[in-house]
Amino acid sequence: MHSKSSEFNIAILFITITFFVVVLGLLFFVYSYHIRKKLHKEEKKALQQQFEAELLKTQIEVQEQTMQSIASDLHDNIGQLLSLTTITLSSINIHETEKATKKIASSLSLVNKSIKELRDLAKLIHGEQILHLGLGEAVQQEFIWLKKAGSHKMHIRNELLNLKLLSPGKDLIILRLLQEIINNIIKHAKATKIEFDARFANELLLLSIKENGVGFDYEKAKAQKNGMGINSINKRVDMIDGKMEVISSAYNGTYISIEIPYP
Repeated sequence: MHSKSSEFNIAILFITITFFVVVLGLLFFVYSYHIRKKLHKEEKKALQQQFEAELLKTQIEVQEQTMQSIASDLHDNIGQLLSLTTITLSSINIHETEKATKKIASSLSLVNKSIKELRDLAKLIHGEQILHLGLGEAVQQEFIWLKKAGSHKMHIRNELLNLKLLSPGKDLIILRLLQEIINNIIKHAKATKIEFDARFANELLLLSIKENGVGFDYEKAKAQKNGMGINSINKRVDMIDGKMEVISSAYNGTYISIEIPYP
């Protein structure tokens, strides 16, 4: 009888301990869940703040790039056209009717060219407002201005012009990515030919740039952080969940392929 009573007490004690262990386990699980949930919210908030800070930085850089292009075009192109117009007009002798007529016609042609250039410049200024223009048009403007320089043979296939999709934050970062890649080609590649392809397929934005320049060691450039903007480009690709492949070797040019979920 005493043995049975002891066994009964032990069983009750075991059940009681088990119950408390289960309750403590549940309490710990609930507490851990709330801690993880709080940490997740804080991480999400921190990531959002980081993204917004990077977005602001990107916006400023795009604006700076736009202003540089405007300043360069005003000085190198429109300024020269207007100077030439002034010289032509000031050389007109109204008593030499035939020569004066030709010079006036030439001046009008120069003025018309200046007007066209100013319209293109206005598009570039407006291109800064990517939310209204759309990514395809902004990308097109970048290559139009590069083509104007006349230092590279260009082959452009841009299938984004008629896309109605908008992803403002991504679009701004993608535009800046493209600007950085173009700047790298101009400054470092010594290329004479550039091929660019932009298209949209299976909810992916596909960009590729190929040039015939001197090439470089991509992995070494990433490791050395040598000012070519590689780390900045990679960082921005990661920010928008993209993937980038770079194929390059000495004197064989560079091929860059980027895939970005879109929108």
